[in-house]
Amino acid sequence: MEKPSLNGEERAWMGQSQSQSQLTAAEDEEEADGAEVTSADRPAWDSKIQYVLAQVGFSVGLGNVWRFPYLCHQNGGGAFMLLYVFLLVIVGVPLFFMELAAGQSIRQGSIGVWKHISPKLAGIGYSSCIVCFYVALYYNVIIAWSLYYLGNSFQYPLPWHQCPIDVHTNTTVKECAQSSPTSYFWFRKALNITNSIDESGEFNPIMTGCLLAAWALVSLAMIKGIKSSAKVMYFSSVFPYVVLFIFLIRGLMLDGAIEGVTYMFYPKLEIWGNVQVWRQAATQVFFALGLGYGSVIAYSSYNPVNNNCHRDAIMVSGINFMTSVLASLVVFVVLGFRAKTIAQSCVANNLGLLNVMASQGSTQHWWPWFNITDPSSVAIADYREWYSHYSSMVGPNITDCSLEAEMNKGVEGTGLAFIAFTEVMALFPGSPFWSTLFFLMLLNLGMSTMFGTMQGILTPLMDNFSLLGRHRTLLTVSSCALGFLIGLLFTQRSGNYFVTMFDDYSATLPLIIVVIFEAISVSWVYGADRFMDDIEVMLKWRPPVVYKYLWKYVCVLAMGGLLAASFLRMVFKGPTYTSWNQHTASEKTLEYPGWALGMIVMLIVLASLPVPIAYIRALWQSRKIRSLNSEERDSPDMQRELYTKCGSVEQLDFPHQGRTEEQEGPRVGPIFLPVGHELYRLLPQQEDEEEQDTGV
Repeated sequence: MEKPSLNGEERAWMGQSQSQSQLTAAEDEEEADGAEVTSADRPAWDSKIQYVLAQVGFSVGLGNVWRFPYLCHQNGGGAFMLLYVFLLVIVGVPLFFMELAAGQSIRQGSIGVWKHISPKLAGIGYSSCIVCFYVALYYNVIIAWSLYYLGNSFQYPLPWHQCPIDVHTNTTVKECAQSSPTSYFWFRKALNITNSIDESGEFNPIMTGCLLAAWALVSLAMIKGIKSSAKVMYFSSVFPYVVLFIFLIRGLMLDGAIEGVTYMFYPKLEIWGNVQVWRQAATQVFFALGLGYGSVIAYSSYNPVNNNCHRDAIMVSGINFMTSVLASLVVFVVLGFRAKTIAQSCVANNLGLLNVMASQGSTQHWWPWFNITDPSSVAIADYREWYSHYSSMVGPNITDCSLEAEMNKGVEGTGLAFIAFTEVMALFPGSPFWSTLFFLMLLNLGMSTMFGTMQGILTPLMDNFSLLGRHRTLLTVSSCALGFLIGLLFTQRSGNYFVTMFDDYSATLPLIIVVIFEAISVSWVYGADRFMDDIEVMLKWRPPVVYKYLWKYVCVLAMGGLLAASFLRMVFKGPTYTSWNQHTASEKTLEYPGWALGMIVMLIVLASLPVPIAYIRALWQSRKIRSLNSEERDSPDMQRELYTKCGSVEQLDFPHQGRTEEQEGPRVGPIFLPVGHELYRLLPQQEDEEEQDTGV
């Protein structure tokens, strides 16, 4: 797997050209857009705590607050958590460690890392950038929604506390009366949503302004690169934990909190036999750690070479999981309180009907044994016991009131944050305070994840195109401006349906494909043993050999299975979305129209296309070079082209080189390091005809 040493002519030519590759010469950065950023010019974290906060802030996002609790809710509570931890250990941590090690050792963004291993793999990095852009587009819309709710939280009572009155009929607005105050405020006031994705509607001016503010915040926080975004991280990464603990303490004091926690942790082990539960757990592990985005690689590339990235991988993964558990506790105590409040209200309504019947002189043998005139004294369990015996006799107006049934009504994604949680907070004393805290937390969770997502776009571009690297501020502002303009798609009245489309389909399949190629590139193309050698030189100790087999077999097979399961589910179940019908004031599941299905396919293909394109392009260049005759290949001009076209970097034959591995003894630097000498930036070397991958 080792490269042959340079021959005499090549060494002589390199000796004449060394002056052109000095690290201190800024003119070299202008030679080509593909020039790599040197370690000397590369920004770095001010401290380890900055880096850890950045990684935690990126990986811990809105999905930890509303996606993980929903999956626990739907898939067996404690049993799902055990399954999640199992997949996190055997798939999540190894892949996370692999990305951290690759980024830290090569000190490049996602494009440069995979191009460094082999020019044929450069497309992996470009796919990561495209998917990051997809995610940034709709993720910032969620931040805009949080800004809107945050602005409306400074009112008492909260605007979603009760239904408004129709000024024409002087009665409660019908749509609100048929649903709930929180649902009405979300769908009609905030989104003013259409009945389907086919009805685009006009732009929502308030949401357009909120989206502009969201992109302006991201731009200002990232305008100076990691130096400015890292300072914001001190607040945006820590503040959500403060709010979660405050909500947990407050939630545990609520009536129904214990029932919620019991529901959360009660294990239903039978769910382990369901393939879809495994798919959902693996997908959550995959997205929770931010694998494939390139953001993990970008952040780690600003680290010192000898940083203990193995410890970082375990620590960040552990913090991510514990954050999910903490958020789930908060969600379940709040949902327990909400479910018990609804069940008690149901009991009170039914007892009111019984009181009416009693006032009319109606007495039956099935009459309750408890005091129907004081609903607060009647336990839900007593009412349900009475109802189970006499439900067939009481008539259709008297209904069951089940706390478990209310808990089983899972609320996912935006519905949990903007409907269920807002409904509960409206019941709290001092509700504006709690609402402000909650939406500030969502804003900070979203912003810290957006910083990482944008870094996954900007860092690879600046590393591989020197023109962009020299205009960091202009690139950042232009990217945010472009994101806002395309994001206007989501501020239409039908924009929420496009957010759902992007969230469900634009990132899932392309990201899984990217991570599969990453695992294959490191473990099979470059070689798991060589990668372990690089890490050993970098960290001064060798990681456990189990990582080698996890990378080569377990991770590849697991991600392949996840890709197949996700693809088959999309094909056989068919893409659907949930719409809000204004006339019935209820949600309804609809199939995407043909043009929307075409848009989904286009998004997936566009994100996946760079991988085969880069591979075919590299093969074509390789064949073109092999077709050259020996006279052309030996000319000085062609030698320069051969060494500068390839994106991989390897240590050159300085006086201490040219010996066999046995003569050299142990290596003194990681193979992956792009700089082999403290004074020279090494020129790339085209891979040999017999070899499909590169290394130092």
